Amino acid sequence: MPMGDSRRGFLAASAALAAAGALHALGGEQDKEEPKQDADRPKENGEMDLSKAEYTVRPIGVIRNRKGEPVRLEIFKKYTPGLLRMEHCKKVVVIWWFHKNDTPKKRGVLKVHPRGNSKNPLTGVFATHSPCRPNLIAITTCKVLSVEDGTITIEGIDAFDGTPIIDLKSG
Repeated sequence: MPMGDSRRGFLAASAALAAAGALHALGGEQDKEEPKQDADRPKENGEMDLSKAEYTVRPIGVIRNRKGEPVRLEIFKKYTPGLLRMEHCKKVVVIWWFHKNDTPKKRGVLKVHPRGNSKNPLTGVFATHSPCRPNLIAITTCKVLSVEDGTITIEGIDAFDGTPIIDLKSG
């Protein structure tokens, strides 16, 4: 085996082992089954069996979306250094968790009638914006109005007050 392939397999195995853990999903219920040890071992071609991998996700802040008030992204103090120069961004991509939808049953839904209308054809969740999906991740691009003291004021977002923010990216 060429040296590059061996190193690539080792790095892939190391990355998968480092990432493996319980998907805490911010308070959602999880499967109690332990991951199989085969997921920790590289296949013959050096790749990991990612179908059994799990990852830990931690919120970096919370969305404040209260009627009559500007929408704010409140970033936890630990993560505020990551906002450096955010005031120069016109838009921000907010990655958030559908925390009020997190149940094993809703994570198992793979087909829906779009917009909950049975007249719409049954469609796979990956082809929709359905909040029911295996990983309850949502993404919204928002206009940045201001950034001050760990808080980003945005034009609006379709998330509930108290929704956990998973990550931010400049838009």
